[in-house]
Amino acid sequence: MRAARLLSLVLLLQNRGRLTADELAHELGVSTRTVYRDIDSLGSAGIPVYGDAGHRGGYQLLGGYRTQLTGLHADEAESLFLAGLPGAADDLGLGEVLAAAQLKLSAALPTPLRGRADRIRERFHLDALGWYREQDSPPALVALAHAVWNQRRIRVRYRRWAEPQEVERELDPYGLVLKAGVWYLVAAVDGAVRTYRVSSILRLDVGEDGFERPDGFDLTAHWQNYLTAYDARRLRLQASLRIAPSLLAALPDRLDAALVRAVEASAGPPDGDGWVTATVPLESVDLAVPILLSLGPDIEVLAPEGLRCKIAETAAAVLDRYRPADTSGRDGAGDLSSSPADRVASSARAARTPKP
Repeated sequence: MRAARLLSLVLLLQNRGRLTADELAHELGVSTRTVYRDIDSLGSAGIPVYGDAGHRGGYQLLGGYRTQLTGLHADEAESLFLAGLPGAADDLGLGEVLAAAQLKLSAALPTPLRGRADRIRERFHLDALGWYREQDSPPALVALAHAVWNQRRIRVRYRRWAEPQEVERELDPYGLVLKAGVWYLVAAVDGAVRTYRVSSILRLDVGEDGFERPDGFDLTAHWQNYLTAYDARRLRLQASLRIAPSLLAALPDRLDAALVRAVEASAGPPDGDGWVTATVPLESVDLAVPILLSLGPDIEVLAPEGLRCKIAETAAAVLDRYRPADTSGRDGAGDLSSSPADRVASSARAARTPKP
């Protein structure tokens, strides 16, 4: 570990020139005192590193010295595939390995190419995490990644939605997928390939027994097929919606991609008010109500009737909750016959009344 850190220190000075002890400590993830000891060790080993004191001081290598120890070892080479996702590399326990690999790769490049690589790193950054979400870093992830890589059978205690909520499974872990900041395990149980959310694993035991990964198993293709099948399973309710023109442009920011695609594919021509009618798939009445209510008055449910009734009842209950307190001195809420709550409640009753 210390030898790898000393090499990383030399490569940092080789690639970036003068660096202070604090800057080196930050890059290497160690204390400043450790950097001082490492600099002394490098000097004793004959590496021409020297330091200047003062505000503009720091350490640098003498006279164009360059190390030739830039060959990647196996872990570093593998970690380069995660170079665009440093957060994922950290989650999998490969953060330091990836940093060392990138240093070696930079040191091995000719000076003009190294400059271009530095400019790309300074100007482009990939952040795959969705808005308003935090990175999912389950405690079992590092051990699980080792089991996936070494093809070791695992036994897990897992929390799920269905009853019984906690179950135990013996799994052959095929791969890990990072989806919008959430880690998922793709694994085989009794010959069937299933998907598990890693943060729902309550206990993980990695066994000594190996397993045979199926020939030709393509994790990327499997995941795409899984997403398609998942949408088909969950979106079973067809709803007819009337959508205001002001909402149409904002739909990609308000609804998930499957619903936006459905609106784009089924929307008819605008009516006299500029509203369009479209058919979208939804999971269920109960799950659809909060989604559609969040869109406010710029959307109207035309069908099914049960969804219209549920939305009207929910809106009436919300307005009733926020009805002003009675100040008339009489029992009840006074004369609120023209209040918004009464109008919504009347609409709810009308929605439940069969049409002739």
